[in-house]
Amino acid sequence: MRSVLPILAVLAAIVALWYAAAVWLNSAWTYDQAARAGTEVSFGALVRDTLQQERPVLPAPHQVAKGLWDGVMGQAVTSKRSLVYHGWVTLSATLLGFAIGTVLGIALAVGIVHNRAMDMSVMPWAIASQTIPILAIAPMIIVVMNSLGLQGLVPKSIISAYLSFFPVVVGMVKGLRSPDAMQLDLLRTYNASAREVLLKLRLPASLPYLFASLKVGVAASLVGAIVGELPTGAVAGLGARLLTGSYYGQTVQIWAALFAAAIVAAGLVMIIGAVERVTLSRMGLVR
Repeated sequence: MRSVLPILAVLAAIVALWYAAAVWLNSAWTYDQAARAGTEVSFGALVRDTLQQERPVLPAPHQVAKGLWDGVMGQAVTSKRSLVYHGWVTLSATLLGFAIGTVLGIALAVGIVHNRAMDMSVMPWAIASQTIPILAIAPMIIVVMNSLGLQGLVPKSIISAYLSFFPVVVGMVKGLRSPDAMQLDLLRTYNASAREVLLKLRLPASLPYLFASLKVGVAASLVGAIVGELPTGAVAGLGARLLTGSYYGQTVQIWAALFAAAIVAAGLVMIIGAVERVTLSRMGLVR
């Protein structure tokens, strides 16, 4: 119970600040309407109006919660207004891109560790690739993929993989290099080949680093999938909900889609964390 109280206190403070910010930012509209009507606005009326506007500048927490509830529970999952439907579209691209990014990241990390030329040449390019804003490169990827006849899931997955592979590369390189010289010398005395050193020492030692990087990579992968939906004018996906909400000034819809994306990301990270605990406990690395 004591460990929960600080979390609840911080959450209560955030909600209180959020409500105060909503009253402040939405008050301009209330004062403007009152000035046009030639009336005065009491503090109580101001608070009530700012917390129930249809298109507020900053939706109140209860408005976002209602938008989430209506989007998840208030619609059929096949409805184009359902956040479950749009979430699944984004999640599909996220998982495919995450799988591609993970495989490429692990393969590249193995090559970097075992080949000094790759370490000196490929690694700097991998780092430099992350300096390019994803919003700049996403439209180019979409255009190139469309010219090749690839639309829908694949272009979004490539953008998603672009963001997710770098954390995996960095984490795996660090993990594969984590065994100390004594452990490596021991395997050499057993005349172990490079493949056996990789499978029996380097890969098991890299798993804690891999899982840490996967948690970062899956969150980045979700961001990539959402960004991939923005330049295409997509009609499905959480990115599409953000677009339509911005077009029509539906700020509650925008915030509900943002929170839905955050919930999906948190769920994916929790799943990876659960797999990590099971895997490392069976290896005897955690109790």
